[in-house]
Amino acid sequence: MYGHFGSHPHRARHSRHGVGGHGGHGDGHGRRGGPRLGRFLEHGDLRFVLLALVEEAPSHGYELIRTLEERTGGAYRPSPGAIYPTLALLEDEGFVAQSQGSGARKLYEITPAGLEALAPQRPSVAAIFARMNETGDEVGRHKVRRGMENVKTALRLRASRGLSETEAEAVAAILDEAAGKIERVGA
Repeated sequence: MYGHFGSHPHRARHSRHGVGGHGGHGDGHGRRGGPRLGRFLEHGDLRFVLLALVEEAPSHGYELIRTLEERTGGAYRPSPGAIYPTLALLEDEGFVAQSQGSGARKLYEITPAGLEALAPQRPSVAAIFARMNETGDEVGRHKVRRGMENVKTALRLRASRGLSETEAEAVAAILDEAAGKIERVGA
């Protein structure tokens, strides 16, 4: 009925390995039917990932959620229910401190104790960030392949109905324009 386990909210914690999933980190499927991505974080990793991100730039919780989502190409978005309690724990441990940011939101900054706690964890945090970057690249490639398939399907469907000379020229012009825009992406 739902295609795969990640499609239905009541099945989100179930995986092909049974009930329980991955401790609240999703079932390993990419969002919106994307590629299988695996698990990013083991138990306790989020603390050190957040410390490393706050070391890079003082941030508030929403920025940290957005940063993690961006690094994975949208494949992983931690919930506020995971981020804010972890930030509160880090604050209780003295690893981060709040400072006044712009507006009502408070920024979290790493403390000297946080830097000391993060130091031995840097190799594992670097490995997590590398996995996130690889996944973001994989998700991007998946999106491009999906777009290519959509164009091929649209062309086949349109061609099966027949094309006049004027319609064929219009389709060719659209494809030429798209090709030019694709070549300029990131340039």
